[in-house]
Amino acid sequence: MRFFKIIAVFVILLVGAYAASMYYFVDENKDFKIEKEIDYPLEKVFSQFNSLQHFTRWNNFFTSSKTIDIDYYTPYEGQGSSISYADPKNDTDGEMFIRYENPNKSLRYQLFEDRNESPTVVDVKFKALSSEKTKITWVVHTPKLSVLRRVENFWTEDRFAENIDKSMANLKNVLGNKVEKDNQMAAIKYDSIMVENEEEKLLLGINVSASNKKDALYKNIVMNYNKIYNYTTMDLGKKDDEFGYPVLVTDADNYKDKEVSYFLGIPLSKKFGVTDNNFSFRTLNPAQNYVMYYKGNYTGRVKAIQQLIQKARKDEMRFNDIRQTFIERPTEDQDVNMKLSLSVFK
Repeated sequence: MRFFKIIAVFVILLVGAYAASMYYFVDENKDFKIEKEIDYPLEKVFSQFNSLQHFTRWNNFFTSSKTIDIDYYTPYEGQGSSISYADPKNDTDGEMFIRYENPNKSLRYQLFEDRNESPTVVDVKFKALSSEKTKITWVVHTPKLSVLRRVENFWTEDRFAENIDKSMANLKNVLGNKVEKDNQMAAIKYDSIMVENEEEKLLLGINVSASNKKDALYKNIVMNYNKIYNYTTMDLGKKDDEFGYPVLVTDADNYKDKEVSYFLGIPLSKKFGVTDNNFSFRTLNPAQNYVMYYKGNYTGRVKAIQQLIQKARKDEMRFNDIRQTFIERPTEDQDVNMKLSLSVFK
């Protein structure tokens, strides 16, 4: 009995010492600042922060869990917008608000976590360093913690910084794909041959052999694109802003064959393990391309491909595959809007 009393007294003294040290030596809340730079224009960066629908697609706090459920409330962007979330697997929930907005300059968020009445307040400031670079500054004010919970302040800043690092990587992928799509749309000039240098690209997709009779090939492309899109968005949880336009890779002159072999894929930023054997990764090496944009019936692309091949032969260039980039998603019984790129070399 005396042994248990001694243990009890020891535990009380230990808890008391811990509480006293937390009370006198650890602040009840924590303030810190984190700065980052990103190589995209201020307006495009700010629009990813003041729309909570955009924000939750790349912020690691929300993307790191596949079980989180988010509800959005009007207005959907700017001051007054808000969300609520619940993650049953991780047993967390909360609410987030945009309390203040100075367009293209600053935002103030409030985050209430797990029924905590005191919010985490985050002021985010934006500054254009150039036409293509933006500085982002987070000023974080954490809620007051009880004496026994103040130890959490020792790792709060590190945890927040880690979340920002992962979020910035996601944001770069989102903006990269968005800017690439915007640039491609702005550069479209139909039925004219241009020369482009294409960087390395990673595709996740399917290897296919299909009949080239009548509309059979295009119907096969539409079917396989839908498979890839559904796998990427539903199984992998990717959003449309996280990947680029679908690309079909095939031999340049096989349009006259009875059967066509091709690889159809969606550009992603990095490779990872794929559990479905129907899908695989393919890396497109950097290449110089003769390019032509085409809009119309899929069968009509043959004339554009022939023009690219004739151009290559006239310039005494050798050529490899042709890449068909669908600017608009392939849909059955509809015209295509595509970029045809013939890889050429001496």
